[in-house]
Amino acid sequence: MPRMNHMYSIGFIGGGNMAAAIIGGLRAAGVEAARLRVVEPVAQQRELLQQRFGVAAQAAPGPELAGVDVLVWAVKPQQFAQAARAVREATPQASQALHLSIMAGVRCAAIQRHAAAQRVVRAMPNTPALIGRGVAGLYANPGCGELERERAAQVLQPTGALVWVDDEPALDAVTAVSGSGPAYVFYVLEAMSDAGVRLGLPQATATRLALGTIAGAAALAEVSPLSPGALREQVTSKGGTTAAALQVLGARDVAGAFGEALRAAAARAAELADELDRLP
Repeated sequence: MPRMNHMYSIGFIGGGNMAAAIIGGLRAAGVEAARLRVVEPVAQQRELLQQRFGVAAQAAPGPELAGVDVLVWAVKPQQFAQAARAVREATPQASQALHLSIMAGVRCAAIQRHAAAQRVVRAMPNTPALIGRGVAGLYANPGCGELERERAAQVLQPTGALVWVDDEPALDAVTAVSGSGPAYVFYVLEAMSDAGVRLGLPQATATRLALGTIAGAAALAEVSPLSPGALREQVTSKGGTTAAALQVLGARDVAGAFGEALRAAAARAAELADELDRLP
């Protein structure tokens, strides 16, 4: 994990939940509030950032962004073009910063075009980043070198694990696996909990058992040298209860359904990026 450099400044365009998670992690890592500049149009969110992290937030971009070393784009994708225009008009010097995007579907070429940026890193985080347990896929455009990759990693490391990909289209697959992934886990958690209730357990008990099982199994898989398939086999005794359950899941082709689901998510990620590319 790269060691945090406290000396350079970071600007945020957008101060919502994901930006707040990053800001909170940076402050916890010892980064001074004065080195963080935030543009957030919602007054209530600006006040919250000030109260929680001591950072000053502005309603609109201005001179405070002129000297930032890293500019983090954390606005809704549909708002990016307008936000980039406002930054470019108010502080054209910001184009010289490393541009780090956590916006879904906004490709590097669009960021270069709208923000006049040359050095761009795209990141696809997921919602567990809000508690420092996320995993993000990152891609750096050809304008970036090792320094830019290291700085991007330093900014995002408080949110959880980081995985670099070599090709930008691979971020569509990252979106399908991990960006949308928490929803799949919540779906399974909900299904296991509801099934437990139908088997006669109280709702709270069923949910606690399902949640503890998913969390424990994930923690075991994280530290075990065995593959997920091998771990599954360890639990599955021939003719036992787990084998009976897995036989039903196999008959329903749950693995195939997951494959189709992730392909659909990746295809939709590419479609959304194409739609955003067509925006003026």
